[in-house]
Amino acid sequence: MMHRAFLLLTFVIAPVSFAQEDGDLRRPANLSWPPVAAEKVARYTAFRTVDEIKVDGNLDELTWQRVPQSPRFVDLIRGHETVHDTRAAVTWDDQFLYVAYWIEDPFVSAHITRRDAPVYTDNDVECFLAFENAYYEFEINPYGTLYEGLFVWQSEYDKQGFSNVPELDRSSEGVTSQEFNGVGFKSHPRGKRYAFLKWDFPGVKTAVAIEGTLNDQTDRDRGWTVELAFPWSGMQVIALGDERAIPPNHGDIWRMDFSRFNQFKEAPPVRDSQGWAWSPHGCWDSHIPEVFPFITFSTAQPAAE
Repeated sequence: MMHRAFLLLTFVIAPVSFAQEDGDLRRPANLSWPPVAAEKVARYTAFRTVDEIKVDGNLDELTWQRVPQSPRFVDLIRGHETVHDTRAAVTWDDQFLYVAYWIEDPFVSAHITRRDAPVYTDNDVECFLAFENAYYEFEINPYGTLYEGLFVWQSEYDKQGFSNVPELDRSSEGVTSQEFNGVGFKSHPRGKRYAFLKWDFPGVKTAVAIEGTLNDQTDRDRGWTVELAFPWSGMQVIALGDERAIPPNHGDIWRMDFSRFNQFKEAPPVRDSQGWAWSPHGCWDSHIPEVFPFITFSTAQPAAE
């Protein structure tokens, strides 16, 4: 989730943080740009659904059985193997972009129940959608509690018309925003962002299913699954100034990120940043769209096994 005390932001107003910093592990010296070369970033083909998706968290539709899952998530910073298995998948139809997570967790736990409270202080999974001039962050814990934020590059805020959107008009009373300059990477070439932490994705559908017992340390759980549906119609604000087709056309490539943050931490000598992702970021920062996986949309359906 990458934020720290301000919201992934950089102030200290609305949370956005993750577990305690671990010195050079989370802030390695001499970072280059980009922190991960494009040829080393994960790539994935998102096929069309083969049946109707009921967003209940169970992931029992034929579609989820057929679409490819991601590789096992790796450490966010260095990309090494993680102790518990985490995978994600993407599919779509004319109305929604769907995302699924399979999360191995022997002791499923959560405490945050209030929406937009610091879900990142629990165990959570996260999804980022990157557009040309803004990006969106989504987090969810085993309770199904959500945390969302819209980040607009400051250089594009007025130019692309974000300032004309009532809920993003920083001059209006009641609209709150924060200046954000990254988490572990403070020198992004595009500069700072405005973070709108009260912005909610219109019409998003979410569900969690737990294979075990929540907050019971006396037994061993299998884990939990997450099912998300982002309506294409809800992307109008994030996509301001972006000429991409929504829904996408066959062959269109988007950048999306998929990660997991844990209170659990492997014991030494393992150096566990407590952040895991589909594709590593090279530093402790989820707010670098240039290292998000490449998602290629296909109008084909996944082949039957």
